Amino acid sequence: MTNKKLFSPYKLGQITLSNRIVLAPLTRSRAGKGFVPGEFAATYYSQRASAGLLIAEATQISQQGQGYQDTPGIYTQDQIEGWRKVTDAVHAKGGVIFLQIWHVGRISHVELQKNGAAPVAPSEIQANAKVFINNSLVQTSIPRALSIDEIPGIVDDFRQAAANAIAAGFDGVEVHGANGYLLDQFVSDNANNRVDAYGGSIENRARLLLEVTKAVIEEVGADRTGVRISPVSPINDVVSREPQAQFNYIATELSKLGAIYLHVVEGATGGARDDVPFDFDTLRQNFKNTYIANNGYDLNLANISLAENKSDLISFGRFFISNPDLVERFKSGSSLSEIDAEHLYGGGAKGYTDYPTLS
Repeated sequence: MTNKKLFSPYKLGQITLSNRIVLAPLTRSRAGKGFVPGEFAATYYSQRASAGLLIAEATQISQQGQGYQDTPGIYTQDQIEGWRKVTDAVHAKGGVIFLQIWHVGRISHVELQKNGAAPVAPSEIQANAKVFINNSLVQTSIPRALSIDEIPGIVDDFRQAAANAIAAGFDGVEVHGANGYLLDQFVSDNANNRVDAYGGSIENRARLLLEVTKAVIEEVGADRTGVRISPVSPINDVVSREPQAQFNYIATELSKLGAIYLHVVEGATGGARDDVPFDFDTLRQNFKNTYIANNGYDLNLANISLAENKSDLISFGRFFISNPDLVERFKSGSSLSEIDAEHLYGGGAKGYTDYPTLS
């Protein structure tokens, strides 16, 4: 199925995107010393600048927010300056780029935490999940529960990270509320057994995500603030017993705050789209601004989604890893290159910036 809508411009707040194709945030574990974006990062992102919108990889808001080796940060001046090289390279090619800001919560390990401290979480519940450290996958550490007095500090770290991202030249930020990381842990029944204002009811469990989003909007503006969620993805051991009610509420409240977009992982992250019943159409109706659909989309499915008005933009992950010129390949109907699976995480240029383009 062909549909010109995918390649048509789209107004995202004050920015006009050249097309409706989005580079999804993709962890590649290639940051350098001090968790500064690696030397090839500017090349990597600028190679993909033909996407209407690029969302840079998940970037920790503090040392406490780190969960994997060699992931970049946005909390020091060196990191800001490193990201500036990336945004300058993307803007030089006419691209638009947001930064996904991230706190992993319990999806971490004591080796990554200051002085070997336990990772933090809504509750002292260990995740049945693994993290990538010392070039291998290891079980997450047992977390400690955040005290209610610590929560404002988490909100402030997100606020400052957003300000730092704008200082680094990003056009906006995406609050990472998906995939079983800290904000999603608070939302989820099985990771959050708190009995205070941040636990129990649907409204209470959504409180931190909404407070963070509100703080980011106050800092950088609603037109520069998007949010990512994954309503039914079990990744990193999170479960919501009533996902429809939970995420309909979240979508409605994010819409009231004026967030410019909602980026939705439809189905299990990186897996099946239809294993868990969920009405994404209703979710879209509850959020009045831009809806970005993600997970398992190919050219045909993207065209159908846009034609049926199920989404405004479509984000692609794995296809963009091995096809820096994905927009051109989709437009011309060309074949797609395969991923170099051996070099997805860590390392240098190989499997990162060395994929061929049509030209």
